[in-house]
Amino acid sequence: QVQLVEAGGGLVQAGGSLRLSCAASGRTFQWYAMGWFRQAPGKEREIVAALSRSGANTYYADSVKGRFTISRDNAKNTVYLQMNSLKPEDTAVYYCAARSGSSGYYLTGYDYWGQGTQVTVSS
Repeated sequence: QVQLVEAGGGLVQAGGSLRLSCAASGRTFQWYAMGWFRQAPGKEREIVAALSRSGANTYYADSVKGRFTISRDNAKNTVYLQMNSLKPEDTAVYYCAARSGSSGYYLTGYDYWGQGTQVTVSS
């Protein structure tokens, strides 16, 4: 079992940056693959980025590729999402998620979710 708490959301102007963090409880954080998802009003939740247990393998949705970076610090039980060149269409509630697995990243099948943090990008 792992509990996830996101932080770092807020209001930013288009072109600005934010860094989201997700702190995980427990001593087995390094066993979990991690992902960041988002859900905008009236839209389905979508995956933004995913990261393997070691941090060596990453995935990015086309809409954020080149602008967002996912990373993790296993010593701090924390995963990050650095968001640069933000656009109004990035406005959403952002969730981090964890799942067990082998060495790769995963786009589905997440078992544990945080409560979400709001990101609002003004034009």
